[in-house]
Amino acid sequence: MFKKGTKFYSILFNKCPRCHEGDFMKEKNMFKLNKAFQMHDHCSLCGLKYMMEPSFFYGAMYVNYGLTVGISIATFLIAVLFLNFSLVESFIPIVITLVLTAPISIRFSRIIWINLFIKYDLKATKVKENDQ
Repeated sequence: MFKKGTKFYSILFNKCPRCHEGDFMKEKNMFKLNKAFQMHDHCSLCGLKYMMEPSFFYGAMYVNYGLTVGISIATFLIAVLFLNFSLVESFIPIVITLVLTAPISIRFSRIIWINLFIKYDLKATKVKENDQ
C-alpha cells in the first residue's frame, strides 16, 4: 500500500509525485515553522516544476479545508463520546487540535493537491539516472 509508485508513498514520505525520489518540501521537519512551508521549485532528480502555473496551490486550500473538517469531527467525537464533554466544552479541544495539526495539514494539503494532477512515471527516474 505504501510502496514506491503509489500516491500514498509520495504523500507520506514528502516525495516528488512523478519520480518519488526528490524531496517536495525543503525542510523535512514540519514543526520548524520558519521553514516548514517552503517547497523546492523543481524536483532535484526528474526536474518536475512544482508550481506548474501561478497560484497553482490555491486549490490546496480546498484539500486543507477537508482535512481540518475531518480532524474537527474526529476531535469532537472523541471529546463527546469518550470524555463526556458538552457541546460547548468540546470546542476547546477542537481549537487546540487544529492549532497543533496546522503545520501537518498545510503540508499534506499541498502534496495531496499536486498528486491529484501528476502521475508516477518510472521513466522519469531512469531518464535522469542516464543523464548523469
